[in-house]
Amino acid sequence: MHDIRFIRENPAAFDAGLARRGLEPLSATILEADAQARSAQTSVDTMLATRNAASKQIGALMGKGDKEGAAALKAEVEAIKLDLPAKEEAKRSADKVLVDLLSTIPNLPVDEVPQGADENDNAEVARWGEPVEIANAREHFDIGAALGLDFESAQVVSGARFAYLRGPIARLNRAIGQFMLDTHTETFGYQEVVPPVLVRDDALFGTAQLPKFAEDLFATTDGRWLIPTAEVSLTNLVREQILDGDLPLRFTALTLCFRSEAGAAGKDTRGLIRQHQFDKCELVSITTPEQSDDEHERMTGAAEHILQSLDLPYRRILLCSGDMGFSARKTYDLEVWLPGQGKYREISSCSNCGDFQARRMNARYRPAGEKGTKFVHTLNGSGLAVGRTLVAILENYQNEDGSVTIPEVLRPYMGGLDRITAL
Repeated sequence: MHDIRFIRENPAAFDAGLARRGLEPLSATILEADAQARSAQTSVDTMLATRNAASKQIGALMGKGDKEGAAALKAEVEAIKLDLPAKEEAKRSADKVLVDLLSTIPNLPVDEVPQGADENDNAEVARWGEPVEIANAREHFDIGAALGLDFESAQVVSGARFAYLRGPIARLNRAIGQFMLDTHTETFGYQEVVPPVLVRDDALFGTAQLPKFAEDLFATTDGRWLIPTAEVSLTNLVREQILDGDLPLRFTALTLCFRSEAGAAGKDTRGLIRQHQFDKCELVSITTPEQSDDEHERMTGAAEHILQSLDLPYRRILLCSGDMGFSARKTYDLEVWLPGQGKYREISSCSNCGDFQARRMNARYRPAGEKGTKFVHTLNGSGLAVGRTLVAILENYQNEDGSVTIPEVLRPYMGGLDRITAL
């Protein structure tokens, strides 16, 4: 959610930020809705003030024996009581128009975000590792077929974009997730959380999946939603709170995630890259405004550490203004090398959302030595997507005999196995 005071004071700058997102100017429309909401509020305030003043005068007039004057004021108060509900409803309606408008407008990019329309305009920031050259490299779904990766059975049970992981590949998948959790808690100081995976509307509104992206979500029959990422549950830990302790707060969780993949028809229809259900290790930080830029670099570094520990070549990408997520003001994507596809694919996205989500959640902190409160800044990142990491390991560690070598850091989680072979 945007700060309406910023828009009032800087309409041209706000429209310039929207232009970088490829959107038309909206400040005039917003300010008109804001003026109507403020006018409705003034009408209500005026009526309440008049009623309260009249009520006090009635007692004074009665004390002086001025029954006629008191009766006239009583009639005025009664008229206000009759008119007030309509004024209050007009205020609620005007407020809703403004909030609904603001809630559908994405965050504004910071200056260092490159201008662009889509992924073709993203900027490569750095690379790590040399892409593996493998003769006759196979893709993960071909490699995994003999190791317990079963799409056909899942198709019968659940439909497209689901998979069974059985035997050695299931164990490897579990090892990957546990390694990520251990690393983020022990090396980077994130607090492990086991969060709900079913949430209410308000939680998804807070992190800005609702109202704009409802079609990307799965809903339950009792009005809840399956989380598309643990970002939702973790970030909402601070909703409607005023934090007094030290910041940043850092949370991590390994959860199932659920996405409808609306608009992904024809994309990655084979394999684990784009599933309806998947595991992901999520990172969330709650910071002060002064901390958030450094925290963004730190969070991205934590995700990179996982890839480096697994010896998986990757590159860091700074997303352009047209390719960032709705809530983000700056985003780094990490793209891992996949020999089977012969290209880099996204495996993590780390975003600084500034106070955009905090305003939607009313999440604040009390700065030491200052009066009043400020909105926190929120950040989130994948640390990493487990299924895509499994894909990267299968393709980068594949052997000619069909086995897959286990990265050294995962072997303690695999009972000492150094490779997995066919079932």
